[in-house]
Amino acid sequence: MTRDDMKKMAAEAALEYVEAGSVVGVGTGSTANHFIDALAGIKHRIDGAVASSEATAERLRSHGILVMDLNEVVELPVYVDGADESNRYLQLIKGGGGALTREKIVAAASRTFVCVADDSKLVDILGAFPLPIEVIPMARSYVAREIVKLGGQPVLREGFTTDNGNIILDVHNMQIMEPAKLETALNQIAGVVTNGLFANRPADVLLLGGEDGVTKLT
Repeated sequence: MTRDDMKKMAAEAALEYVEAGSVVGVGTGSTANHFIDALAGIKHRIDGAVASSEATAERLRSHGILVMDLNEVVELPVYVDGADESNRYLQLIKGGGGALTREKIVAAASRTFVCVADDSKLVDILGAFPLPIEVIPMARSYVAREIVKLGGQPVLREGFTTDNGNIILDVHNMQIMEPAKLETALNQIAGVVTNGLFANRPADVLLLGGEDGVTKLT
């Protein structure tokens, strides 16, 4: 079984959290794409979806699923998205695809955040995967210097612009022992839009696809 098969298995398991007649929050990335494809099979049961990126919106529309603006939605019962890393407290690193800000907004607006991933994403300590930070372009150098003070090594993601028109700094070589504390500290740096730590608002459910099926962590 490939890692992609495991992602697909986890994504399909998330369908049980989709409520009939609701609007579904949908994340970005390879595992989220599997969820979108599975969601298409029950699209007649939902009212629509809120997308965390332009790429996700395009894929949803290609399946004939109505894409709604978050400002039009009173409640999101569930948000389904992948992760680049998760610890056992369901605190995550996200943003490998660069959609972290919109992902964080949709997650915050949702009652239940279901994270889907293959079991290689579960780690004891976050930080082996570079932590993405979305930054206002004019603040790039200043923010990078502040990150160095916190012990990270920021690298500009070359040739990439977010859906919000900003840049991404990927921070390497950090062992993140206190994810919520670091998330807050990074967001206090002037010029940072947000960072890819989902610790103050972690996932509520983690579905991990593996050789033996899907494991659920809460």
